[in-house]
Amino acid sequence: MQPNRVKEALRQGKVQLGTQVAQFGSPELPKILAAAGFHWFFVDAEHGGLGAESVQALCRMGNLAGICPVVRVADLQYALVARALDSGAQGLILPRVECPDRLATALSWMKFPPAGIRGYGLSPFHLEWQAASFAEVIEHANRNVLAVFQIETRVAFDRREELLAVPGIDVALVGPADLSISLGLPGQFDHPRMVETIEAIRDSCRARGIVPGIQTRNETLARFWKERGMLFLGCGNEASLLYERARQLVSALS
Repeated sequence: MQPNRVKEALRQGKVQLGTQVAQFGSPELPKILAAAGFHWFFVDAEHGGLGAESVQALCRMGNLAGICPVVRVADLQYALVARALDSGAQGLILPRVECPDRLATALSWMKFPPAGIRGYGLSPFHLEWQAASFAEVIEHANRNVLAVFQIETRVAFDRREELLAVPGIDVALVGPADLSISLGLPGQFDHPRMVETIEAIRDSCRARGIVPGIQTRNETLARFWKERGMLFLGCGNEASLLYERARQLVSALS
């Protein structure tokens, strides 16, 4: 049973860099991302086309490679939350959150009793074949799971104080694409009102001791928000990383 090093680092105020995996299900990806220096990646089960077996394979390899596997579930449903965790995810991203009660319920699915209501479906395979009692496994899992919820609408922004007051949150992750659309500024990530809105979310997180995070589309935006205190920092995805490097190479050799 390995500790969640990303969760530990975030508690120490260290920036943790990640990226999205949504298109390619190769289990070599986590090894490549780990070798490149990423701290975490998230498998996008909300927007991507990856199935349950791909999610499990990616999480499995992430754990073996020493990079933290996170899964963004498609919806706030118990079966999706439990299955992602049983597939080896060290953390979950809960999308489209607007209601504190629904958030509290979803968070309860992520932990075993008495802290939550997650059903026990683990086996020696999940524990790297280490001998451990039920009590030891439950304590370890509850302590190490990373709970991330997304703020990606104007409604969520307006209710952020209520949402951030829900016990059990580790990270509040800004979803800039949907947030920009909700604010009537589609794709205008550097618009002053967009920046002010995200900074207000960051400040609310800091006031409550919750880690602020954001998923960005490119290095420029990632650097911008890193300089402004975002700690759980996502940038790009596996397809864009491949395309951009390939384009640079072709351009350099043409």
